[in-house]
Amino acid sequence: MGITKETKAREVRAPRGTALHCKGWLQEAAWRMIQHNLDPEVAGDPANLIVYGGTGKAARSWEDFDLILSSLERLGDDETLLVQSGRAVGVFTTHPDAPRVLIANSLLVPDWASWEKFRELERLGLTMYGQMTAGSWIYIGTQGILQGTYETLAECSRRHFGGTLKGRLVLTAGLGEMGGAQPLAISMNEGVGIVVEINPEKIERRLRLNQLDTKTESLDEALQLALSAKENGKALSIGLLGNAADVHPEILRRGIVPDVVTDQTSAHDELDGYVPFGMSYQEALKLREEEPDRYMKRSFESMVQHVEAMNGFLDRGSIVFDYGNNLRGQAQAGGLKDAFRFPGFVPAYIRPMFCEGKGPFRWVALSGDPNDLYRTDTTILDLFPNDEPLHRWIRQAQEKVTFQGLPSRICWLGYGERVKAGLAFNELVRSKEVSAPIVIGRDHLDSGSVASPYRETEGMKDGSDAIADWPILNALLNAVCGATWVSVHHGGGVGIGKSIHAGMVIVADGTTEADRRLERVLTCDPGIGVARHADAGYDTAVRVAKERGVRVPRLM
Repeated sequence: MGITKETKAREVRAPRGTALHCKGWLQEAAWRMIQHNLDPEVAGDPANLIVYGGTGKAARSWEDFDLILSSLERLGDDETLLVQSGRAVGVFTTHPDAPRVLIANSLLVPDWASWEKFRELERLGLTMYGQMTAGSWIYIGTQGILQGTYETLAECSRRHFGGTLKGRLVLTAGLGEMGGAQPLAISMNEGVGIVVEINPEKIERRLRLNQLDTKTESLDEALQLALSAKENGKALSIGLLGNAADVHPEILRRGIVPDVVTDQTSAHDELDGYVPFGMSYQEALKLREEEPDRYMKRSFESMVQHVEAMNGFLDRGSIVFDYGNNLRGQAQAGGLKDAFRFPGFVPAYIRPMFCEGKGPFRWVALSGDPNDLYRTDTTILDLFPNDEPLHRWIRQAQEKVTFQGLPSRICWLGYGERVKAGLAFNELVRSKEVSAPIVIGRDHLDSGSVASPYRETEGMKDGSDAIADWPILNALLNAVCGATWVSVHHGGGVGIGKSIHAGMVIVADGTTEADRRLERVLTCDPGIGVARHADAGYDTAVRVAKERGVRVPRLM
């Protein structure tokens, strides 16, 4: 019946300061980051250990959470902690350059890889859903997906609207911990957005975090505000209380054609993520608890209607794309034969960046001091003085992004750029220009770390969409290179049975040993993305591999 709700009320806050609670900063980083993930400023449902994305958790239970913390506190500099789906299961003597933590989340033997079997095992207390950065302890709040959403919409505007969304209307849904990035990404691209959300608490959360401009419960008012702002070239984001499967068909019926239509509901999970149409949020929660089978049937019916409306907008001239939540696949499972008429965002807009090893590079100031984070911002701007889009992003992020938990930042950097940034951050720590080490990670949505046929690897040139060797190779490579913690997950943002993906985190602690680890990890991690796309036959990746010295044997 979905995730078991904890009865134990508890609040976790991200630790701050320069004093150690563990035997070294590498262990301390993991110790702080798992707590950061569950800070109420960061997590969507911290009382139940849920960080984001339906039921994406940081630990299997509160007892497991405590055991992970105590294990990290005792962990030596030559030891590695094993975490199996949110539970600490072993500590082994390895060596100082080995990862301090290795994580595997939600992995099932392929024949058993279904939501039904996963939920059965979850009820038995044997697994948990790790999402992507929830169960790998490198979630940084809504900012974590904000730049990817911003970059996607920026590329969409370059392709179709002359480089800006000014005077354009974007219709979407979902204001959860991932979808909550949408309104700010739209307004940062100068557009007007109507974002439909059924849970009023999520709308209020986006307003508190300054990620949403205004709210309404009236479709008429939302359309009036949006069309007026569009006509006047004003950037505006509107949170509309409602269900997309109800609202989208009504907008279509009225003959209003948005310029762009997408979606970031938790459609990957028909039970604990998506909410069926035709009922209030509270009514839906009651149905979910009392009649889960009926709830899921209603969810699939709703997703069919949701995607049918998106297809209708496509027919009338809207630019329509899936933002990686498996909405199309779920609608197809619900019986809609033409659910895949519109593309996913990766093949539509992001893959050329993946071919260059470019993707989401994120970092966190472990001290909790915003000044440390701002010093790293300056370093990024100094390192890449001619990258105007990067400079524009950092300036806007400084002005518009509210920190959640520990101060953090994200920007998209490519092969050769990430290692420059990592080494520069390590020098900041060494020279005491920042007061504590910096944690460096990335989203699992990256160029060489995932196999997801409905998302990152949709429509690969060589047909290798479902080949999952690449994320396993990525994790193995990061482990031998000396990443501080490495994870392999199943399901992520698209659901059980639909993806395998790997995460990487490395700590810049100011030591010369960290220099060597950073150089290896931040070269090889994006490098495998270049190799993966070169192997698939993408000309850009082949060129980048040859120009930047990524050794792909069949190109040598």
